[in-house]
Order: sequence, then C-alpha cells, then structure tokens
Amino acid sequence: VKTIRSIPLKLHGSNWPEEFEIRGEIIMTRPVFNQLNEGRADAGESLMANPRNAAAGTLKLQDSAEVSRRKLDCLLYSLYGEKLEFKTHEESLKAAYSWGFKISEHRKICATIPEVMDYIHYWDGARSELPFDIDGVVVKVNDYLQQEELGFTAKSPRWAIAYKYKAQSVSTLLKEVTFQVGRTGAITPVANLDPVLLAGTIVKRASLHNADQIEKLGLHEGDTVFVEKGGEIIPKITGVDLSKRRPHSRPVHFIEHCPECGTELGRTEGEAQHYCPNEKSCPPQIKGRLEHFTSRKTMNIEGLGAETIDLLVRKGLINDIADIYGLQSGSLAGLDRLGQKTEQNILEGIEASKQIPFERVLFAIGIRYVGDTVAKKLARHFKTIDAIRDADIETLKTAPEIGDKIAETVYQWFREPENLRLIARLQEAGLQLKLSVADMPVTLGKQLEGKTLVVTGTFTRFTREEIKMMIDQYGGKNGSSVSKKTDYLVAGSDSGPSKLEKATAMGVKVISEDDFLRLIGLD
Repeated sequence: VKTIRSIPLKLHGSNWPEEFEIRGEIIMTRPVFNQLNEGRADAGESLMANPRNAAAGTLKLQDSAEVSRRKLDCLLYSLYGEKLEFKTHEESLKAAYSWGFKISEHRKICATIPEVMDYIHYWDGARSELPFDIDGVVVKVNDYLQQEELGFTAKSPRWAIAYKYKAQSVSTLLKEVTFQVGRTGAITPVANLDPVLLAGTIVKRASLHNADQIEKLGLHEGDTVFVEKGGEIIPKITGVDLSKRRPHSRPVHFIEHCPECGTELGRTEGEAQHYCPNEKSCPPQIKGRLEHFTSRKTMNIEGLGAETIDLLVRKGLINDIADIYGLQSGSLAGLDRLGQKTEQNILEGIEASKQIPFERVLFAIGIRYVGDTVAKKLARHFKTIDAIRDADIETLKTAPEIGDKIAETVYQWFREPENLRLIARLQEAGLQLKLSVADMPVTLGKQLEGKTLVVTGTFTRFTREEIKMMIDQYGGKNGSSVSKKTDYLVAGSDSGPSKLEKATAMGVKVISEDDFLRLIGLD
C-alpha cells in the first residue's frame, strides 16, 4: 500500500488528531488496466478479467516493485476517531484532503431528496466518463449528531444507503437446477448455465436463493434466462425470455427431500428457506460446521481446511467439532496427503485454538443466527457459556440488540441434550467458554448496577466513548436507544432532539454530564 502514490506517507499540515482511522477503496483505473493488459498480450501472458480483480490481485503480490509499476490509486471517503472536532461528514473530508489524502471531487451536499435523485440520475449517464468503474452512489446523512441519533444495525449504519444502477444483463441457457446444502441445513437452489461473459468474467452458475424465487421467475427446464451481477459481483437470474421457451417444457420444482441424505425438508412459517432437519448425520452439514469452526474468523486452526476436514470425516476420525480435540499424534500421519509435518502443524493449531477468546468460540459453535456481532453481544453481556445456557428467553433479550428470533433460537439450542454434551466436551478440552479478565470491563464500582443508560450529544470533560466505558465500569448497561427499559438519558450539548422528546414522553430521567459523574461518585 505504501507504493500507492495517492496515499501520503507523511501527513501534511499540523492540525490532525493524534489518532484517527480513515477508510476508502484502492482502485485500478481503466486506462492503467488497458495498458497493463496490452503489455501482457505483447508478452504472451493471459489477460486480466477486469480492473476490480486486477486491483485485488495486485495487492496480494509479494513484489512491491511490481505493485508500484501497476499504478494503483486510492480514494478515501470516511474519517473516524474519538476526538474529532468536526460537526459534519463534509468537514471531515475537507480536513482529510488538507492532510494529503485523495478525496473524490465528485461528491455533493444535497439539501432535498429531489436534489439527491438529480445527482443519482446525472451520474447514471455520466459514469461512463469516469476513469474508473462504479455501480452506484452512496447517500449519507451529513450531520454527525444526526448520524449518532440514527445509529447502526448489527451490520450497517442507518444513516447511509447505496443506490445501485441497473447492471449489465446478458441471456444464456439454463442447463439444470441443482440444490446445495449449507452448514445450517439451508437448501439453496443453483442455476447451472451455459457459460457466458458478463461484466468481465465468465459466469456458469447463479444462485436462485429459495423456492419463492423459482416460483416468482416461473422457471422451466431449458429456459433462456437473463443474468446480471448484483452489485457487479454476484450473478443472479432476473427474468426469462419467454419467446424462446420450448413447447411442453416442464416447470422447475423445488425438491422435497435433502439431496445429500434423503431426509424430508422442512420450512418454518414466515421464512423463505427450506431446511434439512438432519443436522446430526447430513454430510454437508457436518463438514460445513467443522469448516466454519476451524476457519480464520473463528478458531483459526491452521491445516484444517475443507479438503482435510473432508478426509478426516470420510475416515471416521471426526464427526463434530469436539472430536477435533480428540485428535492425537500418530492419528493423522500416513493419511492421504498428510505427512508428519502437516500433522504437527494441525495439532499445534488445535492446541493454540484453546486460547481463542470466548466470543469467537461462541461464534464458532455455529448456533443459527449467532454471527460474529451477536456472539460478541451475548458473550460480553452474559460473560460465561453457563449463564447463556441457563438464561430464559426474556433474560436473553436483555442483551443489547437481541430480539425475539435470536433469543428463541439460542434458548432452544441449549435445550438439546446433545448440544449440552457438546459444550461439556469443549469445556473438558480446555476452550475459553467465559470472558477472560482482560476482556471484561474493569469494575470500579456498582453504583449503576441494574441500570440502563443511553448517551447522546457532546460533552466537555469526557468523550462519549469514555462515558460509555464508565457505565460498564460502574456496573451499568449501555442502551442504543431510549425505551421503557432506560433509566437515564445522559445528554450533552447538541443532543438529538428525538431522544430528548422520547425520554420526556416515557418519563425517563434526563441527566447532564455533571449529574452522571455525581451518580458514580466522581464529582
């Protein structure tokens, strides 16, 4: 990244904060991409598919001189930090530009929705004039206090949205529909297509998502279908060319039994997905859970990739995640493609995984709906796996952002005797199934025990994040929005008016920074 000329190695000026984070995208412009492919053609090398893939591949190269020759560029679009003095997104971008960062010159502040739509429509036509590819426009709320008031979902901000332009579409022949089984038992129909060039890559397959999508498209066997890439990345079927449908062709029907184990499929009311309920002995579910458990984002066990897991399952050495911790020296060496050194690496990776923090272990176990973010919320709220196991549905819902569906699923998972035996085996193996002292907030008192506080606005003596940390340290719980469960709204200057109005309407006590400090005994 240091070879990218538009990224400053040293900041300009002197008014930048001591610590901040800046986010953006590394790109390859079309002229550079075309020049690169011309050179590869002259040298008899295969051509690169598109600028996006070329940029990603370039960043993986070990030779920094070659990366430099490929003339990557970088556009920055978001600034983050705890002690930033800016009131708006635009102010922060101007500051970042003054520090030497490259910021898009095409951004615009709009005062009304019609202005936003005019901007979107303009770039739908003008995007071909840009030296790089775009697939849409991102619209953000400019005011930081309004951003704070709107907040986040588990995965994305509520104050920003992407408007995607209509993607390139091509037609091709639907050869057949096959069905895949995921690690949670979800059945995904996949369209197998005659290969076709689309947005720089050859497309052979496209997800059909679920039975409703097949019915909505009205697919028949052998149809000619229209394909485009969602977000310019994921191929999807958007329609059928009925003029080319063959006479007497049969409709595509969703299967009734699991394609792997033959178990009759089920579908929960209100959900789009069909599931194979045979989670204990359906091979793709077993392998999927094992692959998820050992992956880099979870237990990060080196050497236990998809092929090795497949081999160990076929040989009967492992059948669930706890079996991994029963593997011993000598049990792997001699298997296909597994030598003594590989066995040693795997066993060392298994041993090292015993130090992985509790929240990642909880994510790794693979409870439905418990992804990375939800696992963190549950782990930090309940502190131990035993507390989660013993919690009823209402207690589970006291954790931040845990709703009815997640609480019900977690509760039911811990009611299964086999799952309880699995947890007991993981405890016996020595995994981290409670928050370590380092991960727990430092306890300075119990003045806020049992109290929920929401923080809004800006403060003079502490930052908002420091006040939230103190709430944890004094036994309280941080709420994301004002509700009947909120005990105090800690309001600074420029507080969000809707939070203040909601607090007043619900009878929630509004306190100042000084009131808060007196509450915990610091003033």
